[in-house]
Amino acid sequence: MLDGKQRSYLRSKANKLDTLVHVGKEGINQAVIKQVNETLADHELIKVKILESVGRTTRSCAEELATVTESQVVQTIGGVAVLFRQDDEDSKYRLP
Repeated sequence: MLDGKQRSYLRSKANKLDTLVHVGKEGINQAVIKQVNETLADHELIKVKILESVGRTTRSCAEELATVTESQVVQTIGGVAVLFRQDDEDSKYRLP
């Protein structure tokens, strides 16, 4: 579980990131879950764009993705969610 300082640190790092995963009208399916898992493995911290056509809130989609990918929701703003899963072996982010 991330505390306030860690969340703030990760939000500042996510500010510069581009959106790497898009969730479209088909919603969260196996293909999206696979893509999020692979992207988290490569980058640890990612932005996910969740389109309005999904028919759910950004927060609920982000929490579902975080649960199935064993990651954590850092932030949701509008239709964008930031997810984080730390790589224990060689982490790019040193949490405070």
